[in-house]
Amino acid sequence: MNLLVPMSTDDGGFHGPSIDEFFPGPLLFEDTNFEINRIILVRWVAVIALLLVFWLGTRRMSVVPGRFQSLVEMGLDMVRVNIADDLLGKKDGKRFLPILTTMFFMILFMNLTGVIPFLNIAGTSVIGVPLVLAIVAYVTFIYAGVKKSPKNFFKNSLFPSGVPWPVYIIVTPIEFISTFIIRPITLTLRLMMNMIVGHLLLVLFFAATQFFVVTMSGWWTLLGVGTLAFGLAFTLFEVLVAVLQAYVFALLTAVYIQLAVAEEH
Repeated sequence: MNLLVPMSTDDGGFHGPSIDEFFPGPLLFEDTNFEINRIILVRWVAVIALLLVFWLGTRRMSVVPGRFQSLVEMGLDMVRVNIADDLLGKKDGKRFLPILTTMFFMILFMNLTGVIPFLNIAGTSVIGVPLVLAIVAYVTFIYAGVKKSPKNFFKNSLFPSGVPWPVYIIVTPIEFISTFIIRPITLTLRLMMNMIVGHLLLVLFFAATQFFVVTMSGWWTLLGVGTLAFGLAFTLFEVLVAVLQAYVFALLTAVYIQLAVAEEH
């Protein structure tokens, strides 16, 4: 089922996309704990594609890599050099590289399903995946801090040095909320909302194109050409957003880990 369908109804009017599109009906195992809808299926496709790409890119490793192996290695090196090593250093970067790499490529592939024909919706546009990844980032951040300084991590996080004791009445609640509550929430919402907005814009432009060209026809076709142009432009922009959001999520996770393993902790 394709979500890019005309938003016209029997009354001949145009109705834009709604948030209901992110809650599709069941496809398999309806009314069971294993119910599968369209977005779950899209996530499966993204994960299978991700595993396939890395399997094909690494199954026959050679000293002089071919084009596909070079492409995979370039992606891995980008995460290692620009995120892990740059923020965490060689030692800690190597420790946390697997989780940062997994986050980046999982988010990237699920984001890109939003611009792939016949999928047309990002696997990260519903809260489940962004929330799980944010929880993983949150647990990793706390683990890194406790591992680095078991006795002082929470103390230094909630009671920063150099602050007069009476001021801790104000500072400590703020530090608790910003460090242990706001971070996972912002990680979740930033990723999810960007994918929701991108999908709604693409559906709006392409549905409007079909409405003007097919339903209205005549001189309205000129407007359809305009909405098609905007749709194509926003498709390219959405590809950029898909990559950027994957990078930002992995980068912020690395930043939080770096703060947890900083010397003052």
